[in-house]
Amino acid sequence: MTGSGPRDWMWSEALHMLAQADRMHRQMFRPQASTQGAAWEPPVDMLETDAEVLILAALPGVDPQQVQAAIEDGVLVISGVRVVPDEWHTATIHRLELPQGRFERRIALPAGHYDSVRRTAVNGCLVVSLAKTPTRGPTRGGRP
Repeated sequence: MTGSGPRDWMWSEALHMLAQADRMHRQMFRPQASTQGAAWEPPVDMLETDAEVLILAALPGVDPQQVQAAIEDGVLVISGVRVVPDEWHTATIHRLELPQGRFERRIALPAGHYDSVRRTAVNGCLVVSLAKTPTRGPTRGGRP
């Protein structure tokens, strides 16, 4: 290596990876313009089993009972507000990366019918469980 040792190369790689992580973080928590005034949208995962559809939304510090979750025309709408706790208003904040304010996320659902919308919190994520309604075939002449 010409004038640069392994330490300089590793430092350069570390800075590059930090910059890349920062870009990814900004993309994940990008502010969204909305008619309802939502400032950001949380990242989500969606899983489907035979009995239900599960949506996991990253909402650390948000009480699941304060989050609205409703199905509108085949789209699950998750909305609410993430606020800084009162005791933080007098604290010296050295870093504040988690988004604050009103959030809303609209997730297109798989085709089907759902019985209920249930909200719980697991490991900093809001888990929305949508129980599937069993589909029934036509019943003519005693046949399913």
